[in-house]
Amino acid sequence: MRKYIPNVLTICRFFLVPVFIWLIFFSQSKYGVIWATGVFIIASITDYLDGLLARKFAYITNFGKLMDPLADKLLVIAAVLALTIRFQYVDSLAIGIIIFREVMVSIFREIFASRKIFIPANIWGKIKTVLQMFGIIVILLYHSLLILTNQAIDPNGYLKSGINYFFWFIAIVTLLSGFSYVFTVFRRKY
Repeated sequence: MRKYIPNVLTICRFFLVPVFIWLIFFSQSKYGVIWATGVFIIASITDYLDGLLARKFAYITNFGKLMDPLADKLLVIAAVLALTIRFQYVDSLAIGIIIFREVMVSIFREIFASRKIFIPANIWGKIKTVLQMFGIIVILLYHSLLILTNQAIDPNGYLKSGINYFFWFIAIVTLLSGFSYVFTVFRRKY
């Protein structure tokens, strides 16, 4: 039974994505963003745990190889859209680069999965995911703190500029991880 826990965590993350979207974009509550932050953190923890448990139980499935990255991508895309549309903390071009890479790699994964070829994430993909999750959590926590304190924390805008630069760095790493993925695909000559 415990060997199925990683896949259950992945499925839970899929269910958390629409909850996050509703809280961040549609909730009328003043504390919707704070609740969305909690949901995002829980979803990020499930991402870490499902990978850890899959390796520990030596139960790495084709379902997990395909659906775990897809759940991550849906969560990250929803969050980065919130960062640029709802909060306007990050340049839309940097977000566009992140979304473009996530969509293209998902398309590649689907094409190869239909041929029964499953390509696991490499180290660049894992670094990219950690940076994205960390950056999103920092912004969500910052915005939650603004709501709770009801005052400006960054009157000179230095923190907001730092967040934007950090997301440009994330966009570059995301793009490099995409190139690495494509290179891996073509090097294996599927």
